[in-house]
Amino acid sequence: MSKNSTSVPEARTALDRFKYEVANELGVPLTDGYNGNLTSKQNGSVGGMMVKKMIAEQERQMSGK
Repeated sequence: MSKNSTSVPEARTALDRFKYEVANELGVPLTDGYNGNLTSKQNGSVGGMMVKKMIAEQERQMSGK
């Protein structure tokens, strides 16, 4: 089994869209398919920002806002 799996398989499409939105916001030229030309820093910034935004959204939901 791939490490890159989702807990909720139905969320895969939404997570992919979110990834490309975040990459666009950060100016990371993420493409569909192979992205071996990107640095670890670029890839890490996308993943890190995704996590940051997901945590912020969860905190808003938990606070009732």
